[in-house]
Amino acid sequence: MKTEVKLNQSLTLFKVVYLGLAWMTPMIYFSIYGIAYDSSGGMLTPAYMLAFAAIFFTAYSYGIMSKTFPTSGSAYTYVRRSIHPYLGFLVGWALLLDYLFSPLIACLTFGIYLHAQFPAVPSYVFIILLNVAASAVNIIGINFSANLSRLFVLIQLVFIAVFCAVLIGRLSGSFDPMLPFTHGDVSLATIMTGASVICFSFLGFDSITTMCEETINARKTIPRAIMIIICSAIVMYVVPSYLTQLVFPHLTFVNPDSAGFEVVKLVGGTLLSSIFITVLFFAIFTQGLSSVTSVSRLLYVFGRDSILPNRIFAYLHPKYRTPVINIVLVAGVSMFALVISLDTAVKFVNFGALTGFVFVNLSVIAKRYIKDRERSFKQTLMYLVFPLTGACFIGWLLSLLNASALWMGGAWLLLGAIYQFVRSRTARSAKPVVQEYGELTSPNV
Repeated sequence: MKTEVKLNQSLTLFKVVYLGLAWMTPMIYFSIYGIAYDSSGGMLTPAYMLAFAAIFFTAYSYGIMSKTFPTSGSAYTYVRRSIHPYLGFLVGWALLLDYLFSPLIACLTFGIYLHAQFPAVPSYVFIILLNVAASAVNIIGINFSANLSRLFVLIQLVFIAVFCAVLIGRLSGSFDPMLPFTHGDVSLATIMTGASVICFSFLGFDSITTMCEETINARKTIPRAIMIIICSAIVMYVVPSYLTQLVFPHLTFVNPDSAGFEVVKLVGGTLLSSIFITVLFFAIFTQGLSSVTSVSRLLYVFGRDSILPNRIFAYLHPKYRTPVINIVLVAGVSMFALVISLDTAVKFVNFGALTGFVFVNLSVIAKRYIKDRERSFKQTLMYLVFPLTGACFIGWLLSLLNASALWMGGAWLLLGAIYQFVRSRTARSAKPVVQEYGELTSPNV
């Protein structure tokens, strides 16, 4: 008799946290420094605090839904079981944009930075190297990936701590602690615009919900990990921005795209800027590693639910118990980094992530407040007011995406709707399947 192969349930709380932080990438603070600084009118610290307040509501909703449905699949699973299977498919389809293009962005960024440092070597060499390395590590197993992520995340955290320590050493004897909040005559609208840009620094906390079935006691572990990741992120972003604005209230940059490097060089000179480049390479590799883990698990759930061909996407390697075929397919998609622009890839990611965020918030309302009728005063706050606030704010951010991003995202959703229509017609006569977690599903949903 053939033994059924299942995902290896071995992730502890802090392994999950490190995988989430690896996807989020602490060094993104420096990567988007110039864009964030300009868009917020130089008021980075209050902009980060506003962004945290906005994202917190969505993170809270993810925590609730991961307790309610402790299975892999993220927003796809939550919307599918809380609202409607067809809407769940479309949300999952949109989420694929975020997850599929994230490893591609990592490969593309890796190639850009390394080629800039070693111009004699073509960027495609570095793109292929990262792609192969991230795929190989993911095939070996999620524990190995988590341990490697922990090492590289710790390296990033140490660098940020050193950066902050140097800034503290440069503070004058007397300084105004409120300066980062009062130094410029900047309107609230400008700070909010900066916050809308900065929100993308928090993307990635949701990725760990794709690993529920590989997490020990996922019902408790995943919500805790989400809160740890979000709270760690705000510390990593607010502390250096606060100290930088205390030491340098007014900054100008030669190139906004490389503003983070300019700030590091201004603070710590050539030595610190050289270390910065090295740490940034580790950060990009770790982000690529974690994003491959996430998207391969989402594709696995799609395959297990027969949304995508089961024999391909639900296949697990008998020895490593990892979705090997999915990992190889993701590596193939990531090779488009050789021809696609970074701007286009980022647009896909933003549309997919924000769409998923909106509907996770709405899933909490649909499941807990409407279906389960949990409507006491406390429950109304938890299951209606908080998620509705998150949905409205994220919806506003989604509306701020430029027209090309919305058109590209809409075209992707249309493609998904056509695929689902064709699949439903061809699979109409298929029998229902009872999943291992006890839910009756049909290929027609």
